[in-house]
Order: sequence, then structure tokens, then C-alpha cells
Amino acid sequence: MKKTSIVCVLMLFSLVAVAGGNDDPLLLKLDVEQFEIADTGKHKPFSLEADAWLGYDLDKIWLKADLEKVAGKTEEAEVQLLYSKAVAPFWDWQLGLRQDFGPHRNQSWAVAGFKGLIPYFVEADAGLFVGESGRAALRLQFGYEIMFSQRWVLSPELEFNIHGQNNIELGVGSGLSDVQLGLRLRYDLTRKFSPYIGIQWSEMFGNSADFARRAGEQRSDSQFVVGVKFWL
Repeated sequence: MKKTSIVCVLMLFSLVAVAGGNDDPLLLKLDVEQFEIADTGKHKPFSLEADAWLGYDLDKIWLKADLEKVAGKTEEAEVQLLYSKAVAPFWDWQLGLRQDFGPHRNQSWAVAGFKGLIPYFVEADAGLFVGESGRAALRLQFGYEIMFSQRWVLSPELEFNIHGQNNIELGVGSGLSDVQLGLRLRYDLTRKFSPYIGIQWSEMFGNSADFARRAGEQRSDSQFVVGVKFWL
């Protein structure tokens, strides 16, 4: 009986210790999805797409950054600061602010969106942006990973940008303004570091395409890219 009592007491203390442990620690992650150079002949644009988050299982603060430089000059830059709340398995609602930088692109937006997995493990990221003078925009992004082996991975990505108003200064038209399609083949040297090659294609539509033609620019563009993907 004494041995049984001692065992029961030890089990009770073990359960209390586990219950008192911190099973939802504060975590931090940096994820650089694209750190790449494109070969377009005359210039070699550099682009960076990264995000970082700090928080717990259900509540996080996200920082998203998107940058493109050509000949050492910033063509486009975008930063988002978001509060993210898990509302269902694999689904988060996000609210926050977005700031655009670059030539003729200094503009602030309020952001509301969601991020998660749709059927067949397709990653979805949707954001509604409301800016000055009643401007509004919608961005839809989808991504998928095709595993050829434990190290070789093909990643197709698709993005739609839709605007509510014409903005001649930025060359953006109302309706569907552009579609971007990327296809990148990476090799996972380690779980955290992967070089890749790929193709990035973009096409303008509607008024955006008309604005591009008037400015002497092409409505479509394709680029061969080389880069690395890593996370910390």
C-alpha cells in the first residue's frame, strides 16, 4: 500500500508540473520567401519578399515587406504591419496598415484580410486595402508546393490585383489591373535554406494596360530569376 501511495503522489506531482508548464510560448520567425535577381537583359532587377511574425499560437503581430530595385533605385516598396488572429484551423484573420514607398508611390492603406489553406493544401492570402480619397484595392495570392523528392520542390504562385478607381499617376486602372504568375524550382540544401531558379510572368489588363501603352511601356513582362529562400 505504501508503494502504491508513493506512486500515486509522484503521478499527481507530474500532472501538476505538466499543467503548470508554458505550452504556448512567445515565438519569433523570419521567413524570406524570395531574395532574387531577374535577368531582363539591360537591367537586373533585385526583389525581396519577406515576412516576420512575433506572438503566440492564436495571436501574432506580422510584418510583411515587398521590395523591388532597378539599377540601384527603388521602383516599388511595400510594408504591412498586421495583427493576426487564428479563427479556425489553418485560418487567420489579419488587420493593420500598409505603407507604399517609391517614385510617386507614397501612400497609406488600411488592411483587412485572411490567410490560410484552401482544399488540396493551396496557400491563400487575400487582402482588402482602403486608402486615401476612397481608393480601394483587392489582392488575391495563391501558392502551392509540388514535391518531386525530399529536396526538389516546384512552387507555382498566382497573384491578382484589382482596383476600385483609376490612378493615372501610378498607372493603375480600375477593375482587374494585373495578374502575376511565378514558377520556381528550388533545392533544399537544408530545412532552412534553399536556392532556386524560376520564371516570373506578369500581364496588365483594362485601363492599366492602356496607361502602360500611353507611357511607352509593355503590358506584359517575363523574367528569368535566380534566388534563395530561407527562414530563421
